[in-house]
Amino acid sequence: MVVLVAKYYVTPGKSNEVETALKTMAACVREQEPGCLLYHVNRSRENVDLFLLYEQYRDMAALDAHRATPHFREIIEGTIVPLLDKREREFYEPIMS
Repeated sequence: MVVLVAKYYVTPGKSNEVETALKTMAACVREQEPGCLLYHVNRSRENVDLFLLYEQYRDMAALDAHRATPHFREIIEGTIVPLLDKREREFYEPIMS
């Protein structure tokens, strides 16, 4: 299993647009990506311009497939990334289940 944790630091004033796009993305992932075991989007209580994504994939092939989907290219790369000041990503492997 591969775990991806991403933080999206949104340009002030653009957070509601990013939230809407992330909701659409989550629905696409649930419906079209059997290799994604969990796609959980969170918004900070202290900073409305900060989002945390927690994702679990069956393996690296499933993560690579996720990144190659039309919805990833359109929603994440095309819509969300241009609205960010910064994006951080970290990859993990579970040590216990």
